Amino acid sequence: MSRGRRVAAAVAGSLVLVSGIPATPASAAATVLNCRTFVHAADNDLGIAACSNPTGRNWIFRAVVVCGRAPDVVGEWVTLPPGGYGESQGYCGGIFTSGVGAVGVDERPA
Repeated sequence: MSRGRRVAAAVAGSLVLVSGIPATPASAAATVLNCRTFVHAADNDLGIAACSNPTGRNWIFRAVVVCGRAPDVVGEWVTLPPGGYGESQGYCGGIFTSGVGAVGVDERPA
């Protein structure tokens, strides 16, 4: 296979792999929404992201929770209208969890 065909095959394969991902880039941390992230005061296995929307359009977001030795989790998507407020939470479960290590926010235009 020539170099050109290998590149074309790789590009074609890449397009198939990413076709299910929305065209909007994801954020590792909130950049448009005003968010606070924290661990629940009475349950160190519960990570929470609380956000408000200062923009003039709808946004969606979810909590991204790092769970130490247990698998990381994400919260449910929450839709915020302009001026809206909402919370998303993720729970670190299982016998290997060491509690929430960090909480981030994944946000996108709705």
